[in-house]
Amino acid sequence: MTRPLRIGNFSGFYGDRADALREMLTGGELDVLTGDYLAELTMLILGRDRLKDPAAGYARTFLRQLEDTLGLAHERGVRIVTNAGGLNPAGLADAVRALAVRLGVPVRVAHVEGDDLGARFPGALTAHAYLGGAGIAACLRAGADVVVTGRVTDAALVTGPAAAHFGWARTDHDRLAGAVVAGHVLECGTQATGGNYAFFRDGDVRRPGFPLAELHEDGSSVITKHPGTGGFVDVGTVTAQLLYETGGARYAGPDVTARLDTVRLTQDGPDRVRIDGVRGEAPPPDLKVGRTRLGGFRNEVAFVLTGLDVDDKAALVREQMADAFAKSRPQDVSWELVRTDRDDAASEETASALLRLVVRDPDQAVVGRALTAAAVELALASYPGFHVLAPPDKGAPYGVFEASYVPQGDVPHVAVLPDGRRVTVDPVAVRDTRALDAVPEPPLPEPVPAGTPVRRAPLGRVAGARSGDKGGDANVGVWARDDAAWAWLAHTLTVERFRDLLPECRDLPVTRHVLPRLRALNFVVEGVLGAGVASRHRFDPQAKALGEWLRSRHLDIPEDLL
Repeated sequence: MTRPLRIGNFSGFYGDRADALREMLTGGELDVLTGDYLAELTMLILGRDRLKDPAAGYARTFLRQLEDTLGLAHERGVRIVTNAGGLNPAGLADAVRALAVRLGVPVRVAHVEGDDLGARFPGALTAHAYLGGAGIAACLRAGADVVVTGRVTDAALVTGPAAAHFGWARTDHDRLAGAVVAGHVLECGTQATGGNYAFFRDGDVRRPGFPLAELHEDGSSVITKHPGTGGFVDVGTVTAQLLYETGGARYAGPDVTARLDTVRLTQDGPDRVRIDGVRGEAPPPDLKVGRTRLGGFRNEVAFVLTGLDVDDKAALVREQMADAFAKSRPQDVSWELVRTDRDDAASEETASALLRLVVRDPDQAVVGRALTAAAVELALASYPGFHVLAPPDKGAPYGVFEASYVPQGDVPHVAVLPDGRRVTVDPVAVRDTRALDAVPEPPLPEPVPAGTPVRRAPLGRVAGARSGDKGGDANVGVWARDDAAWAWLAHTLTVERFRDLLPECRDLPVTRHVLPRLRALNFVVEGVLGAGVASRHRFDPQAKALGEWLRSRHLDIPEDLL
């Protein structure tokens, strides 16, 4: 029987823990280490870097991490696969080669390219197709020790090594789907080991260790972590990460469509969760293309309102600023009163509320110092205790994320091997693809009997949640930890109840997806994030805490669940 492939993660985003690469290399046995650096916001950041320097566009922090670990990885036979190449994978691959020469480490470096579709989308700052893992697999089969990619799906960092190691064909859908699920659990690093976890008090999460997967030839896996590292791995932490930034039962990607409604999770010992039963289907015929562009300029003033009469003070400022708006007329003006104040407060800060003014416009001058100066000119002529959190600013550019779709055959997927040969990766044949359609809603468990005694309490006492962003949409995954709580949750948390509990979502399209094997509901809220994270449309621009807000809302909950 083929031995498991041990794949670890050392980065979940651009800016993650710098010493994680060394920690993973020294913590235990591994075959492959993956580093995920790319998010929608990251592509915009790298795009602006490239405007200043055409040779830039990749995650420079990865090179710094390699400085004292490349030799260690080579000694231990651990291959490194990362999307840190961003907009310039060839440039990063060259930089890794130069570093290897300087360090005297004989590593073979390859990269994957073809995702850059900027020429097809004039006006975009960046436009990149989400490639699958086939190019990575080609590089590894050719003997690469380090593989650098641009925009691939996060799970491709695992499907590529798995396909190369086990010799899977591109039609081995169930096996590939198992690797996609394992890759999705690993991709955000310590979110699988207790980081950002609803029930964080279940373990010591002060410094969670990074996760790894023991991936088997049949596509099943065990999620775990190195012995002695912090955090914990249980069915709940893995469930939370499985729900993160997903939608319905079909989780589509360029390699395969994984059926999340088939995933089975089992506690397999301390800090070990087995994933099996995953079924896969042919991937869709099109690839997603993530596009970013500069949307205009944004500025903000935060007025501090302290003590009594907060509502009247806020009304006064808004009336006084009306003259400034009549002159400059920003395209978008937003006021929000954030009531952080308390009655009879023991400190000035806790006696204060914030009135946030946010303005946007294509013209920087319209939202620039002329406007913010108008706010400061009120300093001696407005409400008692007038002050603002920051001085006037000239305004800053904000970005917009948009998604398009193109046929797989229209995207060149190229593996540049360690010897410099360029190998074109054939797209999945159209006959081997499958258009996405909705999965019929599965049957629900028997409801809680009528007349069961209830008590008013927060939803989070009986359910976990994790939320995240996908362009302008957000998802909120909610799960129960036992069958009794699931029976109540499945019948109680309807779309209507969800909208009632989160009034910001009341007028937006909301779709509920039911995943009984995970005892989970996944809600997708369209448009709640405006034009995406880079537009900073709302207070929590990536919807990271939307699930925690939901958990804090009160409902009538059966007493025997509390």
